[in-house]
Amino acid sequence: MDFLGKVINFVVLLGGLIYFLRNPLRNFLQARTKSFEDALRETKNSRVEAEKRLQDVENRLERIDREIEQIQKQAETEGHAVEKRILQDAKAGANRLKLLSQREIERLTQAGIRQIRQYAAELATALALQRIQRRINKEDQSLLIDRSIERLEKLYEKSSPSQEIRTRAH
Repeated sequence: MDFLGKVINFVVLLGGLIYFLRNPLRNFLQARTKSFEDALRETKNSRVEAEKRLQDVENRLERIDREIEQIQKQAETEGHAVEKRILQDAKAGANRLKLLSQREIERLTQAGIRQIRQYAAELATALALQRIQRRINKEDQSLLIDRSIERLEKLYEKSSPSQEIRTRAH
C-alpha cells in the first residue's frame, strides 16, 4: 500500500501540475514556436536578400570586368595612336633637324669659300703689289698715271652731248 499511496500521490501532484501549468506551458511553447518560426522566416528573408545582394555584386563584378577590359583595350589603342604620333613627330623633327643641319653646313661652306676667296684675293693683291713695286719705279708710276688720265679724258669726250649738258648744269 505504501507504494500505491506514493503512486496516487504522484498522479495527484502530476495532475495538479498539469492543471495549473498547462496554459502557461502551452503559451510558453506557442511563443517559443512562434519565435522559432519568426526567426526562421527572418532567416529565409535575410537569405533571399543576401542572395539578391550577392547577385547584384556578381553582376557589378561582371560589368566591372567588362569595363576594365574595355578600358584596357581603349588605353592600348590610344597608346598605339600616341606611339605612332610620337614616332611621326620624331621623324618630322629629325627631318627638320637634318634639313637645318644641311642648310647650316651649306651656309658655313659658302662662308668658308668666301673667306678663302677673300684671303686668296688679298694674297694675290699683296703679291701683285709687291711685284709691281719691285718692277715699277717712280718714273714708270708717273707715266702710268698720265696714261690713265688720258684714257679717262677720251672716255669723257666720247660720252654723249646730253650728258655733258647735264654735268654743266649741275
